[in-house]
Order: sequence, then C-alpha cells, then structure tokens
Amino acid sequence: MDNLINSPLDKELSKLSPFELKGRIIALANEKVKKAANTMLNAGRGNPNWVADEPRDAFFALGQFAMTECRRNFAMPEGIAGVPQKEGISVRFETWLRDNKDIPGVNFLSRAYEYCLMELSADSDELVEEWASGIVGHHYPTPPRILKYTEVINRRYLDWAICAGNPPKDNPFDLFAVEGSTAGMCYCFDVLKHNFLLNQGDSIAIMVPVFTPYLEIPQLKEFDYTVLDVNADTMTTDGLHTWQYNREEIEKLKDPKYKMLFVTNPSNPPSYAIDRATVEALKEVVKANPNLMILSDDVYGTFVEGYRSLIADLPFNTMSCYSFSKYFGATGWRIALTAVSRDNIFDKLISELPDDKKALLNTRYESLTLDVPGLRFIDRMVAESRLIALNHTAGLSTPQQIQMTFFALSSLMDKEDIYHKRMIKLIHDRYDALWENFGFKMPDDPLRADYYSEIDMMVWARKLHGEEFARYMLKTYSPLAFVFRLASETGCVVLNGDGFDGPKWSIRVSLANLNEEDYVRLGANIRQILNQFAEDWEASKKK
Repeated sequence: MDNLINSPLDKELSKLSPFELKGRIIALANEKVKKAANTMLNAGRGNPNWVADEPRDAFFALGQFAMTECRRNFAMPEGIAGVPQKEGISVRFETWLRDNKDIPGVNFLSRAYEYCLMELSADSDELVEEWASGIVGHHYPTPPRILKYTEVINRRYLDWAICAGNPPKDNPFDLFAVEGSTAGMCYCFDVLKHNFLLNQGDSIAIMVPVFTPYLEIPQLKEFDYTVLDVNADTMTTDGLHTWQYNREEIEKLKDPKYKMLFVTNPSNPPSYAIDRATVEALKEVVKANPNLMILSDDVYGTFVEGYRSLIADLPFNTMSCYSFSKYFGATGWRIALTAVSRDNIFDKLISELPDDKKALLNTRYESLTLDVPGLRFIDRMVAESRLIALNHTAGLSTPQQIQMTFFALSSLMDKEDIYHKRMIKLIHDRYDALWENFGFKMPDDPLRADYYSEIDMMVWARKLHGEEFARYMLKTYSPLAFVFRLASETGCVVLNGDGFDGPKWSIRVSLANLNEEDYVRLGANIRQILNQFAEDWEASKKK
C-alpha cells in the first residue's frame, strides 16, 4: 500500500475520516502482530488508560447509603423498595458516614459533604437528597438543564479548570450537563440553526488542525456553511512547528461576514494551548466584529498549568464545551458541560432577529413558555436536545450528574493540586519517551498539553535527510504511506494528521492510551520507518 500516490484507492481513502480509516490501519498492524508474535501498539485514539479512583469509590459508596435510604422508606420481599426521603436525610447520612469509615470512598464523601456545607453554604438535607436520589436515578433530571448543586459545584470547578481560578466576576456561567462533549457539539449546531444564528451558506471559521467532526459537520447538507480555515502554521527559525497562529490569519475574522469561530483549545491533534498573543488578537477581532460567536472546546485544558479558555477572556462572545472524559479517565461515562455566560451574544442576537423570524420562533417554542422572547439561549439548547416536544424529559441522567459532581469535587478539595501535577507529569513523561526515542529532546513549552503529539514527517525528512529526499517522498508516495507502512512493518497504529486539516505528511500519536515504555518502542519505530524511506531513496539513485 506504500505507493498510493494519485491512485484511485488513494483518492478514496483520503475522503475517509481518520477515525474511519483507523480500521484499515489496525488490520495491517494485526497482520504484523500475528506474524511476529508481537504486541500491537494502538496510539490511534485518545482513550486514556487511567482512571481517577477516589471519586469512583465515593460514587459506589454513596450507592450503598442511597439503597439503605430506599429500603428505609419501604422494602418488599419481592425486591421492591421505596425512594430516598428528604426530611432528616443529612442526619442519617452523617451517622452512616461515621459507622462505615472503612468502606472505600467514605472518607471522600465525608470531606465532600463538609466542603459543600462550609464552602458552598449548601442546605444539608437538600444536598444529600440530591445525591441519594440522583445516584438511585428514580426521578427525571430536575431541572432538566442540570441539578441544583451539580451546577453550583461544577461552576466552581470550571472556575478552576478553564479560568485558572480567575473567572469573569460580573458574568457567571450557566451550565447544561450533556452526554459527552460530542453531544454538546450536536446540540450547539442544532440550536444555532433553529434560532437563525447560523443559516445555510453562512461563513464560519475553524482554527485548524482540529478534531475532525468540526470539519465534517459544517459540510452536511442541513448546515452547508462556507468555511475559512485559520491555520496554526507558525514555525521556529530552525523549521519546527510551534502550532500557533499568525496575526494575519486571526485578523481575517474582523470581516463581519464571519459569524462564528470554532476552536479546540488546547488543539487536537497538536495539543497546544493558544498563546496570549492570539488571545489579544481575538480581543481586537471582537471589537471589530462584535457579533462574532465563538465555541471553545476545552477538553484538554486541564493538562496545561494555568489554562484559560476563551470564555474566561471573552465571556460575552464565547460558549464552552468541557468534557470530563480525558482528565478523569471517563470516556465511557459520557459526561460533559456546556457553559454559556449569563450575558451573552447568543441571547442578544436572538433578541435582534427580524419580526418574521421571531414569529417563527414563537410558534416553535410556544409549548414551553408563555414568554418565548424571554427563553434563554441555553434553555433553547436543552429543548432542542429533545426536539422540544420532549423537553420535560431532557437532561443528563442523574447518576451521571452525581459522578460528574464527585469528579469536580475531587479537584476542588485537592488544595495542593496533587492529582493535577501527577497527571501532567504522567503525560509529559510519555511525550519525552516518544520524542527521545525518535531521536530528539524537544524543548519544554508551558502551552503544550501533550495529550497528543503531531509529528510532521516532511519536516523531519528535510531536517534528517535533506531537501532532495523530501522531494523524492512527495513525488513517490502518498501521505498515507507512512501510517500504512508503520502498521504493516512494526504493528504500530497512528492516525494521519491531514485528516484533521494538519500538514499533509503529519501523523497524530495519542499519548493517553499506552504506557511510557510503549512510547519508547513507538518513537524508535517511527524513526525506523522514516529511515526505511531514506534507504529506498538511496537505492533508487543507484538504479
């Protein structure tokens, strides 16, 4: 499969999302593994191989308390119990905590309970009833957008996680708990479309490279947006990518035809947070184009010390999607938050729609409220998540919200950032193992999240073997040749970076789902395959 360049197969494969192409790459790697009795190394997808254990222990411990509360209400021999009762539940909870200190997770629950009472002034019965009823899951999520204390706790968590402890003081976030950030993306696109904030043919901008759905969704027929790629194409004087943005690229957004900007920050796959120069440039953009809407996907922010989302610096214009999946090792939980500031561009633009569109929206949402103009953007998003008619059954399942709450509390109670520092070191050590065994010690960069590494093989072809070799690579091989040969020769799986609108010859390596020693092998194998191409080139010159 090496020499695919300009072949029909090359053109067909290049249309596939990297995540769909992954199946072919894994098949090649599996063949190599069978022949060599080796282990396949799949660095193609960012599913973490760790879990945050304390908040999970707390979740399962709380379940035991909650079931004692259910049976306290009533218990039938046929296996039917009642539901938790609010009156006096906190006193019973405190007694249960004292009597069950040896159960894993109970110490966490005790500290979390005390934190909520002392730091958040929570009503004790109301809090414990939310936790006990929530984990049992006997009631619809109420309110549908997010449970009361789940929002209070997670708002404070986001202050730490994506605002570096310094959130906008006069414009707090409202939160919508969603089934993973991918669901948040879908709800965002839908509510923007149905409220005439983005219409077919409108111009949007996407900061690239980027998570592929942000590239694919705008092309769908129901959206069909005109897309500007804002490229992270800056390089150092010695020819290495910095994965930041030229000011000239950012300033294109001053044109008011651009209605929305989509950002993954830190980026996926380069895994770099946007630098301050770009943030300042975006502030200037918003002054020139004040109606610019921004979606910031902040899932990797917790892997960068002192990370600040654009919602922290541009709260009026930005909504945030934040997922718990990566930092807490919880991709299977499907838990995330969409955050929108109380005072925001989305509500402003809806209020300024022409009368004919307002009339259509009045009809669309009239089953929800007598005051449709007063229905906030974030609540419209909740309704759209259930096709409006099922708004009363909207919302993330309550057990998921309780686990989300415990994840958030684990960080809020960790005053010395012990978990945070260890998580960052774990992922940085894997990055160093990859690059040092590829042959280089990369300089530290405080903006680098290291959840992925994007390696531009054409850059390294030039640096290691010269311009003539790079031209040979371009002329002789398809960019997919590298990932296919890596799989077939070494049993290692990576994704093609151009599928994320990255450089054509780049590859994306996930640093989340293998152990440090595996990245030693992977780095050496990537260098081995590049050297093989160089050997092919040397042999071709002798013919």
